[in-house]
Amino acid sequence: MRLRFEQGVTYTVLLLFCAVAVAPLLGILVVALGGGAHFDNFVGAWNAGDLGTGLRNSVVITTTVVVASAVLSVLSGYALGTMRFRGDTLIFAVFLIGVVMPFEAPIVPLYYDLRAFGLTDSYWGVILPDTALSVAFGTFWMRAFFLSTPVSLIEAARIDGASSRATLQHILLPLARPHLLTLMVLVFMWTWNDFLLSLVMLSNPSIQTLPLKLAVFQGRYVTDVSSLASGAVIVMLPVVLVYIILQRHFMRGALSGALKL
Repeated sequence: MRLRFEQGVTYTVLLLFCAVAVAPLLGILVVALGGGAHFDNFVGAWNAGDLGTGLRNSVVITTTVVVASAVLSVLSGYALGTMRFRGDTLIFAVFLIGVVMPFEAPIVPLYYDLRAFGLTDSYWGVILPDTALSVAFGTFWMRAFFLSTPVSLIEAARIDGASSRATLQHILLPLARPHLLTLMVLVFMWTWNDFLLSLVMLSNPSIQTLPLKLAVFQGRYVTDVSSLASGAVIVMLPVVLVYIILQRHFMRGALSGALKL
């Protein structure tokens, strides 16, 4: 009887937190579909806010950052997690600085540095800093996985004549798939929703990202609540879809990673 009561309390609390999380999303969707125009609000927001251009730019930037961050994080995490060499602790400490340091702190000097190289108002002005930030966390994340890998597994591969690359590619990387997918989902969400860096680096409307386009659209149509809500739904829809598709892998990698960290 007591066990059933505890389960009932647990489910009630979970449902309450779920309602708190989902209610704002449903509220935005209801507002976006309101006013009797329904899907016309989405069409109007798409055309008036030039969201198609923002979507293309966000896809290019986010895809590049996710792929580059995943590759670099796996390589650096593998090296720092399975190999011992001079300066490895110092190198890892440098990566940790990138994790704990607020991104807002170096944004101004970063802008002037990238402007000196002609990288502002270009995809690279956002891709390079976002990749650097993501690799800092990604190295920390993947290193934790490789540290938890049995040493005997790596030693057996080396006895069989496998190189470091072959060991990573054929033995460790398949095992790291949930962790890698979790990392890619996190980087996707962070990069897709990034606003500050895009605001500072991108002033040309032709290369502005989707969240930045929505901010500009909000300034012009501040009284058109339905159109603003429609634009917000368009911006958040890709993140929601990616999470729903990869939810099982994401949860498995996140829980496993939390235990190992």
